[in-house]
Amino acid sequence: MFTTAAMISSAESSSITTFSKAFKPLYGEANIVSYEDEGSVEIAMDETTSSGFHSKQMYTQGFFETSLKLPDSYSAGVVVTFYSSNNQKYPYRHDEIDFEFLGHARSGKWSLQTNFYGAGHVERGREERYDLWFDPSEDFHRYAILWGPDRITYYVDRVPIRHVTKAPSIGEEFPSKEMRLYATIWNGSDWATGGGKDKMDMSYGPFIAKYSGFVMNGCPFNETAQAQDCRDYGRGLTRVERLKMNGFRRRWMTYSYCYDKKRYPLALPDCVFNRNELRHLQKLHPKTFGSN
Repeated sequence: MFTTAAMISSAESSSITTFSKAFKPLYGEANIVSYEDEGSVEIAMDETTSSGFHSKQMYTQGFFETSLKLPDSYSAGVVVTFYSSNNQKYPYRHDEIDFEFLGHARSGKWSLQTNFYGAGHVERGREERYDLWFDPSEDFHRYAILWGPDRITYYVDRVPIRHVTKAPSIGEEFPSKEMRLYATIWNGSDWATGGGKDKMDMSYGPFIAKYSGFVMNGCPFNETAQAQDCRDYGRGLTRVERLKMNGFRRRWMTYSYCYDKKRYPLALPDCVFNRNELRHLQKLHPKTFGSN
């Protein structure tokens, strides 16, 4: 079996690509600046525009990683992302696998949100949110998505923080079509911080996110060529990886749709329940997750 640990080891041994080789601007080109021989890039949001970039190539599956440093200071309303999507090709039936970093008000801290959906089913949000054991605005940290035909794993500094297995009944809601990789910074004041209570304050701007160390180890999609044989990128976790993931989730997870009975009285089919996770969430937010 080709485990996720072996996959990451393979990615480490592969060459890290440059921004100019793998990506191109999506919007706000004036606020996108590459540096270090185009191996790194910073994207900014100022009074005139936000910005973002996307991969030149689409992929059917793969291991995708970047090293990211978030804006410092007051960042309420700011959203920084690293994600895969095909919304440009399938605008009403698109798939998505997200890392979203949600800014903070005074004395707060960045929150990390993950989510995924398929075929445009945005109404069935599968969000999870977490604190981090470090300040992601002080230095670069690595964030990765491992996406296969029936598995999705999210990594922070090579620690798996979420692992999803495709349930038979999930159907088209699991991401399955070819996707590009994206990175953006934008104004999410209507929801991102305190449920929209804390708004973006441009007097603290411009807000700058820095990306580096891109690993694009995937199966390229070609519209005209015959489908190629591709390594299965969706293998399971090792015992050690699962222990690390469980430890992270018991300590740092702050929200999971699987335990939110007000939102989903009947849990979605991909949910796997963990008593320790539930107890942790109940202590944090008893009104949302119940206290018993």
